[in-house]
Amino acid sequence: MKRSTRLVLGLNSGTSADGVDAVACRIRGSGLTMRVEYVGHASRRYSASLRDRLMAVMAPASTTTEELCRLHTAVGEAFAATAALAIRRLGLKGVDLIGSHGQTICHLPPARGGRRSTAGETGTLQIGDAAIIAERIGVPVVSGFRQADMAAGGQGAPLVPWTDYVLYGDAKRTRVVQNIGGISNLTYLPAGGGPEDVIAFDCGPGNMLIDALVSHFTKGKETFDRNGRRAARGRVNDAVHEEMSRHPFLWKEPPKSCGREEFGVSYMHSLLTQFSQKEIKADDWIATATRLTVDALASHVLIANNLAHERRGRAGWDEIILCGGGVRNATITKWYNNQLGPGLRSTDDFGIPSQAKEGVSFAMLAAARMDAVPANLPQVTGARRPVVLGSLTVPV
Repeated sequence: MKRSTRLVLGLNSGTSADGVDAVACRIRGSGLTMRVEYVGHASRRYSASLRDRLMAVMAPASTTTEELCRLHTAVGEAFAATAALAIRRLGLKGVDLIGSHGQTICHLPPARGGRRSTAGETGTLQIGDAAIIAERIGVPVVSGFRQADMAAGGQGAPLVPWTDYVLYGDAKRTRVVQNIGGISNLTYLPAGGGPEDVIAFDCGPGNMLIDALVSHFTKGKETFDRNGRRAARGRVNDAVHEEMSRHPFLWKEPPKSCGREEFGVSYMHSLLTQFSQKEIKADDWIATATRLTVDALASHVLIANNLAHERRGRAGWDEIILCGGGVRNATITKWYNNQLGPGLRSTDDFGIPSQAKEGVSFAMLAAARMDAVPANLPQVTGARRPVVLGSLTVPV
Protein backbone atom coordinates (compact mmCIF):
# COMPACT_ATOMS: atom_id res chain seq x y z
CA MET A 1 0.00 0.00 0.00
CA LYS A 2 2.37 2.74 -1.17
CA ARG A 3 0.46 5.97 -1.79
CA SER A 4 1.58 9.57 -1.79
CA THR A 5 -0.82 10.40 1.05
CA ARG A 6 -2.66 8.05 3.38
CA LEU A 7 -5.32 8.76 5.97
CA VAL A 8 -4.48 6.52 8.91
CA LEU A 9 -6.11 5.94 12.29
CA GLY A 10 -3.99 4.99 15.29
CA LEU A 11 -5.80 3.19 18.14
CA ASN A 12 -4.32 2.80 21.60
CA SER A 13 -5.21 2.04 25.19
CA GLY A 14 -2.32 2.45 27.58
CA THR A 15 -1.38 0.64 30.75
CA SER A 16 -3.83 2.79 32.71
CA ALA A 17 -6.61 0.94 30.83
CA ASP A 18 -9.11 3.75 31.17
CA GLY A 19 -10.32 3.75 27.57
CA VAL A 20 -9.37 3.98 23.90
CA ASP A 21 -7.86 6.87 21.94
CA ALA A 22 -8.37 7.06 18.18
CA VAL A 23 -6.08 9.50 16.36
CA ALA A 24 -6.37 10.43 12.70
CA CYS A 25 -3.42 11.69 10.69
CA ARG A 26 -2.35 12.09 7.09
CA ILE A 27 0.93 10.42 6.29
CA ARG A 28 3.08 11.31 3.30
CA GLY A 29 6.19 9.45 2.24
CA SER A 30 7.69 6.43 3.95
CA GLY A 31 10.50 5.41 6.26
CA LEU A 32 12.66 8.22 7.61
CA THR A 33 11.19 10.64 5.05
CA MET A 34 7.68 10.10 6.43
CA ARG A 35 5.81 13.31 7.18
CA VAL A 36 2.80 13.37 9.46
CA GLU A 37 -0.09 15.82 9.68
CA TYR A 38 -2.30 15.47 12.77
CA VAL A 39 -5.99 15.65 11.85
CA GLY A 40 -7.86 15.05 15.09
CA HIS A 41 -8.73 12.47 17.69
CA ALA A 42 -11.56 11.03 19.73
CA SER A 43 -11.57 9.13 22.99
CA ARG A 44 -14.02 6.66 24.42
CA ARG A 45 -13.81 5.41 27.97
CA TYR A 46 -14.23 1.75 28.77
CA SER A 47 -17.43 0.97 30.62
CA ALA A 48 -16.87 0.56 34.36
CA SER A 49 -17.61 -3.16 34.12
CA LEU A 50 -15.20 -3.73 31.22
CA ARG A 51 -12.41 -1.83 32.97
CA ASP A 52 -12.98 -3.82 36.15
CA ARG A 53 -12.75 -7.05 34.17
CA LEU A 54 -9.54 -5.88 32.47
CA MET A 55 -7.92 -4.88 35.74
CA ALA A 56 -8.85 -8.24 37.22
CA VAL A 57 -6.97 -10.23 34.55
CA MET A 58 -3.84 -8.12 34.17
CA ALA A 59 -0.64 -9.85 35.19
CA PRO A 60 0.26 -10.96 37.76
CA ALA A 61 -3.40 -11.80 38.35
CA SER A 62 -4.87 -15.22 37.60
CA THR A 63 -7.70 -15.66 35.15
CA THR A 64 -9.35 -18.21 32.86
CA THR A 65 -8.97 -18.80 29.15
CA GLU A 66 -12.69 -18.23 28.78
CA GLU A 67 -12.49 -14.77 30.33
CA LEU A 68 -9.49 -13.83 28.15
CA CYS A 69 -11.37 -15.02 25.09
CA ARG A 70 -14.42 -12.92 25.96
CA LEU A 71 -12.28 -9.88 26.71
CA HIS A 72 -10.38 -10.25 23.42
CA THR A 73 -13.73 -9.83 21.67
CA ALA A 74 -15.05 -7.09 23.97
CA VAL A 75 -11.91 -4.98 23.62
CA GLY A 76 -11.97 -5.46 19.85
CA GLU A 77 -15.53 -4.10 19.82
CA ALA A 78 -14.47 -1.16 22.04
CA PHE A 79 -11.61 -0.31 19.69
CA ALA A 80 -13.88 -0.57 16.65
CA ALA A 81 -16.49 1.66 18.31
CA THR A 82 -13.84 4.29 19.07
CA ALA A 83 -12.59 4.19 15.48
CA ALA A 84 -16.16 4.65 14.24
CA LEU A 85 -16.63 7.55 16.67
CA ALA A 86 -13.52 9.28 15.36
CA ILE A 87 -14.57 8.79 11.74
CA ARG A 88 -18.01 10.21 12.48
CA ARG A 89 -16.93 13.06 14.74
CA LEU A 90 -14.06 14.20 12.50
CA GLY A 91 -16.03 13.72 9.27
CA LEU A 92 -13.32 11.46 7.84
CA LYS A 93 -13.65 10.15 4.31
CA GLY A 94 -11.60 7.35 2.83
CA VAL A 95 -9.60 6.03 5.80
CA ASP A 96 -6.88 3.86 4.28
CA LEU A 97 -5.45 2.02 7.26
CA ILE A 98 -5.75 1.46 11.01
CA GLY A 99 -2.92 0.73 13.45
CA SER A 100 -4.18 -0.87 16.67
CA HIS A 101 -1.91 -1.50 19.62
CA GLY A 102 -4.65 -3.27 21.57
CA GLN A 103 -4.78 -3.54 25.35
CA THR A 104 -1.70 -4.95 27.05
CA ILE A 105 -2.60 -7.67 29.54
CA CYS A 106 0.85 -9.08 30.22
CA HIS A 107 4.37 -8.10 29.19
CA LEU A 108 7.30 -10.36 30.11
CA PRO A 109 10.43 -9.04 28.38
CA PRO A 110 13.70 -10.98 28.21
CA ALA A 111 15.86 -10.97 31.32
CA ARG A 112 19.00 -8.87 31.17
CA GLY A 113 22.18 -8.81 33.19
CA GLY A 114 23.88 -11.77 31.59
CA ARG A 115 21.20 -14.38 32.07
CA ARG A 116 19.91 -15.77 28.80
CA SER A 117 16.12 -16.21 28.66
CA THR A 118 14.84 -19.64 27.75
CA ALA A 119 11.75 -20.61 25.78
CA GLY A 120 8.54 -19.95 27.68
CA GLU A 121 10.02 -17.30 29.99
CA THR A 122 9.19 -14.31 27.81
CA GLY A 123 6.16 -13.07 25.95
CA THR A 124 3.73 -10.24 25.51
CA LEU A 125 -0.05 -10.25 25.20
CA GLN A 126 -2.25 -7.50 23.80
CA ILE A 127 -5.94 -8.20 23.34
CA GLY A 128 -8.52 -6.58 21.07
CA ASP A 129 -9.38 -8.69 18.05
CA ALA A 130 -8.10 -6.94 14.90
CA ALA A 131 -10.52 -8.94 12.74
CA ILE A 132 -13.44 -7.27 14.54
CA ILE A 133 -12.01 -3.82 13.90
CA ALA A 134 -11.38 -4.62 10.23
CA GLU A 135 -14.90 -6.02 9.82
CA ARG A 136 -16.69 -3.14 11.57
CA ILE A 137 -14.75 -0.35 9.83
CA GLY A 138 -14.00 -2.07 6.52
CA VAL A 139 -10.33 -1.05 6.57
CA PRO A 140 -7.08 -3.07 6.84
CA VAL A 141 -5.74 -3.22 10.40
CA VAL A 142 -2.14 -3.62 11.55
CA SER A 143 -1.80 -4.99 15.09
CA GLY A 144 0.62 -7.04 17.20
CA PHE A 145 3.46 -4.51 17.05
CA ARG A 146 5.59 -5.99 19.85
CA GLN A 147 5.88 -9.63 18.82
CA ALA A 148 8.38 -9.44 15.94
CA ASP A 149 10.89 -7.52 18.03
CA MET A 150 10.55 -10.01 20.89
CA ALA A 151 10.94 -12.93 18.49
CA ALA A 152 14.26 -11.35 17.48
CA GLY A 153 15.38 -11.25 21.10
CA GLY A 154 14.19 -7.73 21.95
CA GLN A 155 12.14 -6.25 24.76
CA GLY A 156 9.24 -5.45 22.43
CA ALA A 157 9.25 -2.00 24.05
CA PRO A 158 9.37 0.88 24.01
CA LEU A 159 7.67 0.94 20.61
CA VAL A 160 7.78 4.64 19.78
CA PRO A 161 11.48 5.67 19.57
CA TRP A 162 11.56 5.22 15.78
CA THR A 163 8.49 7.46 15.43
CA ASP A 164 9.98 9.96 17.89
CA TYR A 165 13.06 10.16 15.70
CA VAL A 166 10.97 10.79 12.58
CA LEU A 167 8.82 13.41 14.33
CA TYR A 168 11.33 15.23 16.51
CA GLY A 169 14.87 14.43 15.39
CA ASP A 170 16.71 17.67 14.69
CA ALA A 171 20.07 18.58 13.16
CA LYS A 172 20.94 21.21 15.75
CA ARG A 173 18.89 20.53 18.88
CA THR A 174 19.16 17.56 21.24
CA ARG A 175 15.71 16.59 22.39
CA VAL A 176 14.31 14.24 25.02
CA VAL A 177 10.77 13.00 24.38
CA GLN A 178 9.22 11.76 27.61
CA ASN A 179 5.87 10.00 27.72
CA ILE A 180 4.05 9.91 31.04
CA GLY A 181 1.38 7.25 30.68
CA GLY A 182 0.68 4.45 33.13
CA ILE A 183 4.35 3.60 32.60
CA SER A 184 6.78 6.34 31.61
CA ASN A 185 9.38 6.10 28.88
CA LEU A 186 11.86 8.39 27.17
CA THR A 187 13.57 8.82 23.84
CA TYR A 188 16.87 10.74 23.72
CA LEU A 189 17.52 12.25 20.27
CA PRO A 190 21.08 13.60 19.90
CA ALA A 191 21.41 16.63 17.65
CA GLY A 192 22.39 15.57 14.17
CA GLY A 193 22.28 11.88 15.07
CA GLY A 194 20.86 9.04 13.04
CA PRO A 195 18.36 6.39 14.16
CA GLU A 196 21.28 4.27 15.37
CA ASP A 197 22.17 7.03 17.87
CA VAL A 198 18.75 7.09 19.55
CA ILE A 199 18.69 6.10 23.23
CA ALA A 200 15.37 4.97 24.68
CA PHE A 201 13.88 2.85 27.46
CA ASP A 202 11.07 2.67 29.99
CA CYS A 203 11.69 4.78 33.09
CA GLY A 204 9.27 3.10 35.51
CA PRO A 205 5.95 4.30 36.92
CA GLY A 206 4.11 7.15 35.30
CA ASN A 207 0.51 7.46 36.48
CA MET A 208 0.09 3.78 37.35
CA LEU A 209 0.97 3.73 41.03
CA ILE A 210 -0.70 7.11 41.62
CA ASP A 211 -3.91 5.88 39.98
CA ALA A 212 -3.87 2.65 41.99
CA LEU A 213 -3.54 4.55 45.28
CA VAL A 214 -6.30 7.03 44.40
CA SER A 215 -8.64 4.19 43.48
CA HIS A 216 -7.75 2.31 46.67
CA PHE A 217 -8.31 5.20 49.06
CA THR A 218 -11.53 6.40 47.37
CA LYS A 219 -12.86 2.82 47.02
CA GLY A 220 -13.03 3.28 43.25
CA LYS A 221 -14.98 6.56 43.28
CA GLU A 222 -11.95 8.28 41.75
CA THR A 223 -9.44 6.62 39.44
CA PHE A 224 -6.75 9.31 39.09
CA ASP A 225 -5.40 12.40 40.85
CA ARG A 226 -7.17 15.14 38.92
CA ASN A 227 -4.68 17.90 38.13
CA GLY A 228 -2.39 16.53 40.86
CA ARG A 229 -4.49 18.15 43.61
CA ARG A 230 -4.16 15.30 46.11
CA ALA A 231 -0.40 15.14 45.71
CA ALA A 232 -0.18 18.92 46.15
CA ARG A 233 -2.08 18.64 49.46
CA GLY A 234 0.01 15.74 50.71
CA ARG A 235 3.53 15.44 52.09
CA VAL A 236 6.15 13.01 50.84
CA ASN A 237 6.82 10.28 53.39
CA ASP A 238 10.58 9.77 53.47
CA ALA A 239 10.50 6.16 54.67
CA VAL A 240 8.02 5.07 52.01
CA HIS A 241 9.85 7.04 49.33
CA GLU A 242 13.13 5.39 50.27
CA GLU A 243 11.54 1.94 50.01
CA MET A 244 9.94 2.77 46.65
CA SER A 245 13.28 4.05 45.36
CA ARG A 246 14.84 0.64 45.97
CA HIS A 247 12.61 -1.01 43.35
CA PRO A 248 14.92 -3.22 41.23
CA PHE A 249 13.60 -1.93 37.90
CA LEU A 250 14.77 1.60 38.66
CA TRP A 251 18.34 0.32 38.93
CA LYS A 252 18.37 -1.92 35.85
CA GLU A 253 20.56 -0.99 32.94
CA PRO A 254 18.93 -0.55 29.50
CA PRO A 255 17.53 -2.13 27.41
CA LYS A 256 14.56 -2.34 29.75
CA SER A 257 10.78 -2.20 29.75
CA CYS A 258 8.12 -2.76 32.39
CA GLY A 259 4.40 -2.78 33.14
CA ARG A 260 1.83 -3.70 35.75
CA GLU A 261 3.91 -6.71 36.68
CA GLU A 262 6.34 -4.31 38.39
CA PHE A 263 4.28 -1.26 39.39
CA GLY A 264 0.64 -2.34 39.45
CA VAL A 265 -1.89 -3.11 42.17
CA SER A 266 0.17 -5.97 43.61
CA TYR A 267 3.10 -3.64 44.20
CA MET A 268 0.79 -1.09 45.83
CA HIS A 269 -0.63 -3.70 48.20
CA SER A 270 2.86 -4.87 49.15
CA LEU A 271 3.76 -1.29 50.13
CA LEU A 272 0.53 -0.75 52.06
CA THR A 273 1.13 -3.98 53.95
CA GLN A 274 4.76 -3.14 54.70
CA PHE A 275 3.82 0.24 56.19
CA SER A 276 0.46 -0.76 57.70
CA GLN A 277 1.64 0.04 61.23
CA LYS A 278 2.35 3.66 60.35
CA GLU A 279 -0.38 6.27 60.21
CA ILE A 280 0.13 7.63 56.70
CA LYS A 281 -2.60 9.81 55.21
CA ALA A 282 -4.02 8.99 51.79
CA ASP A 283 -2.78 12.22 50.23
CA ASP A 284 0.68 11.60 51.68
CA TRP A 285 0.75 8.19 49.94
CA ILE A 286 -0.26 9.87 46.68
CA ALA A 287 2.31 12.65 47.09
CA THR A 288 5.01 10.05 47.74
CA ALA A 289 4.06 8.04 44.64
CA THR A 290 4.07 11.26 42.62
CA ARG A 291 7.56 12.04 43.88
CA LEU A 292 8.67 8.56 42.81
CA THR A 293 7.28 9.18 39.32
CA VAL A 294 9.07 12.52 39.00
CA ASP A 295 12.32 11.08 40.36
CA ALA A 296 12.13 8.18 37.88
CA LEU A 297 11.53 10.58 35.00
CA ALA A 298 14.37 12.91 35.94
CA SER A 299 16.92 10.25 36.88
CA HIS A 300 16.42 8.39 33.62
CA VAL A 301 17.02 11.57 31.62
CA LEU A 302 20.38 11.74 33.37
CA ILE A 303 21.02 8.05 32.60
CA ALA A 304 20.32 8.69 28.92
CA ASN A 305 22.55 11.75 29.06
CA ASN A 306 25.42 9.70 30.50
CA LEU A 307 24.96 7.02 27.83
CA ALA A 308 25.06 9.71 25.14
CA HIS A 309 28.33 10.99 26.57
CA GLU A 310 29.83 7.49 26.59
CA ARG A 311 28.76 6.77 23.03
CA ARG A 312 29.29 10.13 21.34
CA GLY A 313 31.61 12.04 23.65
CA ARG A 314 29.09 14.82 24.16
CA ALA A 315 25.80 15.13 25.96
CA GLY A 316 23.28 17.62 27.35
CA TRP A 317 19.88 18.52 25.96
CA ASP A 318 18.14 21.58 24.58
CA GLU A 319 14.51 20.58 25.07
CA ILE A 320 12.45 18.05 26.97
CA ILE A 321 9.14 17.31 25.24
CA LEU A 322 6.41 15.80 27.40
CA CYS A 323 3.38 13.83 26.29
CA GLY A 324 0.85 11.38 27.72
CA GLY A 325 -1.86 11.70 30.35
CA GLY A 326 0.61 12.72 33.06
CA VAL A 327 1.06 16.11 31.36
CA ARG A 328 -2.37 17.02 32.78
CA ASN A 329 -1.09 16.46 36.33
CA ALA A 330 0.11 19.91 37.37
CA THR A 331 2.01 18.56 40.38
CA ILE A 332 4.04 16.17 38.22
CA THR A 333 4.95 18.91 35.74
CA LYS A 334 5.72 21.45 38.51
CA TRP A 335 7.98 19.09 40.45
CA TYR A 336 9.58 17.87 37.24
CA ASN A 337 10.28 21.41 36.08
CA ASN A 338 11.91 22.12 39.45
CA GLN A 339 14.32 19.24 38.84
CA LEU A 340 15.14 19.56 35.14
CA GLY A 341 13.71 22.81 33.82
CA PRO A 342 13.95 25.09 31.92
CA GLY A 343 13.45 23.81 28.39
CA LEU A 344 10.28 21.86 29.24
CA ARG A 345 7.79 21.65 26.37
CA SER A 346 4.83 19.55 25.26
CA THR A 347 4.05 17.80 22.00
CA ASP A 348 1.19 20.33 21.78
CA ASP A 349 3.87 22.88 20.88
CA PHE A 350 4.64 20.76 17.80
CA GLY A 351 1.02 20.34 16.66
CA ILE A 352 0.20 17.00 18.32
CA PRO A 353 -1.88 17.06 21.53
CA SER A 354 -0.11 15.23 24.34
CA GLN A 355 -3.02 12.79 24.69
CA ALA A 356 -2.84 11.96 20.96
CA LYS A 357 0.91 11.39 20.63
CA GLU A 358 0.87 7.59 21.08
CA GLY A 359 -2.04 7.20 18.66
CA VAL A 360 -0.04 9.13 16.05
CA SER A 361 2.86 6.75 16.66
CA PHE A 362 0.72 3.66 16.03
CA ALA A 363 -0.63 5.20 12.84
CA MET A 364 2.99 5.73 11.74
CA LEU A 365 4.00 2.20 12.71
CA ALA A 366 1.07 0.81 10.70
CA ALA A 367 2.19 2.80 7.65
CA ALA A 368 5.75 1.52 8.12
CA ARG A 369 4.42 -2.06 8.21
CA MET A 370 2.63 -1.57 4.91
CA ASP A 371 5.84 -0.19 3.38
CA ALA A 372 7.88 -3.10 4.82
CA VAL A 373 10.07 -0.62 6.71
CA PRO A 374 11.70 -1.96 9.92
CA ALA A 375 10.60 0.31 12.78
CA ASN A 376 12.33 -1.17 15.79
CA LEU A 377 15.69 0.16 16.92
CA PRO A 378 17.85 -2.81 17.98
CA GLN A 379 20.09 -0.73 20.27
CA VAL A 380 16.92 0.33 22.11
CA THR A 381 15.09 -2.98 22.48
CA GLY A 382 18.05 -5.37 22.43
CA ALA A 383 16.79 -7.18 19.32
CA ARG A 384 19.34 -8.98 17.17
CA ARG A 385 18.34 -7.07 14.04
CA PRO A 386 15.88 -4.57 12.60
CA VAL A 387 12.47 -6.11 11.92
CA VAL A 388 9.18 -5.04 10.38
CA LEU A 389 6.61 -4.60 13.17
CA GLY A 390 2.99 -5.69 13.09
CA SER A 391 0.64 -8.20 11.51
CA LEU A 392 -1.92 -7.33 8.86
CA THR A 393 -5.64 -8.19 9.04
CA VAL A 394 -7.77 -7.29 6.02
CA PRO A 395 -11.58 -7.08 5.89
CA VAL A 396 -13.11 -9.92 3.88
